[in-house]
Amino acid sequence: MIQTKTSKYRWTICALLFFATTINYLDRQVLSLTWKDFIAPEFHWTNNDYGNITALFSIFYAISMLFAGRLVDKLDTKKGFLWAIGVWSFGACLHAFCGIATAGILNGHWLVGFEGAKDSIELASNTGTVITVSVTLFIFARFVLAVGEAGNFPAAIKATAEYFPKKDRAFATSIFNAGATVGALAAPITVPFIAKAYGWEMAFLIIGALGFVWMGFWVFVYKKPELHPKVNAEELAYIQQDIIADRKLADYVEETTDKVSFIDCFKYKQTWAFAFGKFMTDGVWWFFLFWTPAYLSSVYKMDSTQSAFPLFVLYMITLLSIIGGWLPTYFVEKKGMNPYEGRMRAMLIFAFFPLLALLAQPLGHITYWIPVIIIGIAGAAHQAWSANIFSTVGDMFPKKAIATITGIGGMAGGIGSFFINKGSGLLFDYTGENQIVFMGFKGEEAGYFIVFSLCAVCYLIGWTVMKTLVPKYKVIELK
Repeated sequence: MIQTKTSKYRWTICALLFFATTINYLDRQVLSLTWKDFIAPEFHWTNNDYGNITALFSIFYAISMLFAGRLVDKLDTKKGFLWAIGVWSFGACLHAFCGIATAGILNGHWLVGFEGAKDSIELASNTGTVITVSVTLFIFARFVLAVGEAGNFPAAIKATAEYFPKKDRAFATSIFNAGATVGALAAPITVPFIAKAYGWEMAFLIIGALGFVWMGFWVFVYKKPELHPKVNAEELAYIQQDIIADRKLADYVEETTDKVSFIDCFKYKQTWAFAFGKFMTDGVWWFFLFWTPAYLSSVYKMDSTQSAFPLFVLYMITLLSIIGGWLPTYFVEKKGMNPYEGRMRAMLIFAFFPLLALLAQPLGHITYWIPVIIIGIAGAAHQAWSANIFSTVGDMFPKKAIATITGIGGMAGGIGSFFINKGSGLLFDYTGENQIVFMGFKGEEAGYFIVFSLCAVCYLIGWTVMKTLVPKYKVIELK
């Protein structure tokens, strides 16, 4: 009898999720890599102005995550992902026209190109009005971006749950989640150079267009595994190994298509544990993502092209996060733990690495490479943590609730990100303008030391609360 070789189509889906997440983070990073050198001089922004934009993006993202999960569950994975990336790609491109819109509102000069908009804005006599109008327009563009980007992780986590058994989900999640690092890695070696050569507007347009290309692949590549002709019976059996042996496939399909009450999700400690873990830690990653270029500029006087290589190295280090998917598998297969116990053990280990951020400023006077390396390690720990906290949802909730629960956690993470981004902008302007001295650091350096110190302890606090709420593995059965 000829043994049929198991197909590996699930990894094609994982690759598509990886590229979607890469594009997601490229689009998210364009502003952080252009505002200091290109946008702020044109519109007279301060740290607080930028902090307001990033903070409100976090809130928009948070609220959108709440509904994005529900929308993905309603539309299902394929359509939900198409809507998400289509909206956020449009929002990414929309940033490019904020200068033209500012010129039009201020001076009535609507039919001008990018350079004409700059000239028109220079003629404006009221700097405060320029700031107000431009910030408002960028906030609107970030709103559209946030609404679309909110759908990425609920859809990706749902697709992972559909194509991978529980024991492999953290590894698959760590692979596609590495797209966040690769996107952040690619951004500093592309965006500043595009902006310098062709203008900051073209950086938004070129990077934003990548999402529309991805949509073409998704339309033709994705179907549910039980319906996909490239998934053979052996691979389907592997994917569905967690289903109770005597359960009919029809029952399985029904479980994945029935909708779950939104209110019911909040009745479980598992939901609150996941949400609190995201609240405490998502803001740390977003702080590093949005403020590290400004940190290198403010403290080490680097422009966006000079900081490109240090940022590249930083995110190369962050790629170590792929270990985050392997470690819980080791605990499950070699130590006999259940998936939840294995993930929590791994997450506790990862929670200690961000403590190194306490040393970023004290050792930064030796060389800027020390904080760069430390932030890279902290970022790797976050992404490893993130891959596992996402996977805890699939461990404990049925597939029909995964996108919704992921959306709830994303909302909590966005709220945490709002506080850290808004607070950072205010703190950096305050410490810089008043030359505040704290723990031997002065001005903006004091502000960065305070925020780094808060970031360092967030993961241990988050893990402790999660473990307290859900001390043992328990599968939720939603009616």
